Amino acid sequence: MNSNTFRLAALSVAAGPVALLAAVPAHAAPATPTTGGEGRASAVVLRTGLDVSLLNKSVQVPLKVTLNEVQAPASAEKTALSVNVDGVEGGAPVSVLRADVATANATVDEHRAEGRTNLAKARIHVPGLPVLSLIEVEKVTSKAVCEVGRKPVAESNVLGHVAVLGKKVTLSAGGPTRVAVPGVGEVSLDLSKTVTTERTAAATALQLKVSVNPLNLNVAEVEGEVTLAEATCETPKGPKTPEKPGATDGGSTGGGGDTGGDQGDGGTSGGDVKTQTGSDTGTAPTEANLAETGGSSTTPYIAGGAALLLAVGAGATVLARRRAGSQG
Repeated sequence: MNSNTFRLAALSVAAGPVALLAAVPAHAAPATPTTGGEGRASAVVLRTGLDVSLLNKSVQVPLKVTLNEVQAPASAEKTALSVNVDGVEGGAPVSVLRADVATANATVDEHRAEGRTNLAKARIHVPGLPVLSLIEVEKVTSKAVCEVGRKPVAESNVLGHVAVLGKKVTLSAGGPTRVAVPGVGEVSLDLSKTVTTERTAAATALQLKVSVNPLNLNVAEVEGEVTLAEATCETPKGPKTPEKPGATDGGSTGGGGDTGGDQGDGGTSGGDVKTQTGSDTGTAPTEANLAETGGSSTTPYIAGGAALLLAVGAGATVLARRRAGSQG
């Protein structure tokens, strides 16, 4: 056996551990938590949806007004104390609402969404009734809170006296309160309406259904709805939980096994992964490794023969050197 034979045998022995090392799969790192969907919140002090009929025209003028309406994800706050409209009382401006306090807040973060409104000492007017207030309130508030992991909450309160068309009224939570004034019209009030679901909440302090016919200042009739102190929210989805590493590893292992089936010898990685995790049954571990790395049952004898030849060659080299030394 010459030196080239020794070198080939040595290279074949050294190449085995390299293939085994390549068979070990890389484990994916656990996913880091990420923020889920954002929640939502809104608040409004006043909203009107009224139709105003004029005496000298057979038309209706829509009167849609909002005061301090805010919405989030972008947290916001408004504190305007009055709102005016033009063109319905002979071209003169109409003061729809005046108040000492009128605030609306909406805030959202990844754990909580909240809407709040607060209205105090407020008077609301409609076209055709410049002196007589549609409604006067001492204080009304609404709140809607949606927090991750908790049931949404909706609250509204009407505090102090309430007067409708100049009459003080006692509101009831059992149903709408109706106030009628001869020659002026009728107003129906719903007190403190709240609604909650698994992820949402809504609260309204007062909702009025209006039907008045003042026959004054070129106004024949006013009909529609007025909403005071409304707040809503929707619960954020919150941070996502990290994925379990076991699920990721199982996917990698399964992929290696499929690759081995499709690519023959190129599937060394998949075969070794199965043996190391104990997923193969009914086959001796040594035989499984030999079969899946491209060897056969005669491989141990070949390896033993290579080692023996290596030893014989080494002995021959030593004897040759000794003879050369003695002849010299």
